[in-house]
Amino acid sequence: MRSPIIRRSLPAASLSVAAVVLLSIAGCAYSFTGASVPSHLKTIAIPLVDDQSGFGEPGLRESFTTTLTNLFINDNSLEVADKTHADSILEGTITSISDAPAVIQPGEQVATRRITMNVRFTFQDMKLRKKVWDKTFSEWGDYQSGGTGASQRQTGLQEAIQKLTEDILLETVSGW
Repeated sequence: MRSPIIRRSLPAASLSVAAVVLLSIAGCAYSFTGASVPSHLKTIAIPLVDDQSGFGEPGLRESFTTTLTNLFINDNSLEVADKTHADSILEGTITSISDAPAVIQPGEQVATRRITMNVRFTFQDMKLRKKVWDKTFSEWGDYQSGGTGASQRQTGLQEAIQKLTEDILLETVSGW
């Protein structure tokens, strides 16, 4: 007679334990989302990035700014707004860019080149009128040497820009 009672209470107990475990895991997953932007910040302005690198790449400022802006739009942690109405401002400067051999083949032929880009960004909370952070970031992008150099070099530049903008986004939305 005890068997049916044990069998009935065992599934109920198992379900209770499973529910507690699932809720605990869901709570952990939620806490690691990185959405830790303070509640008083709803919008961000991203003015045109300055280029003081001397690299001479046409459209570099616009390309960097567009990539960064699109990343913030897709992330949806902060709404991109005009500088005059934004709760926060993210301003940056491309400080240096180098283009150097990365992989040398036999016969001292350069197979791959590496573009290294350094930028400095400042994130300011305009509501509290304080600088949240001021940091330098450095990333790189490789491209194949030879052929149509200008278009291949764009591949390296875009890779470096993508990595940098991801670093900047992460620092902005989870660096609290």
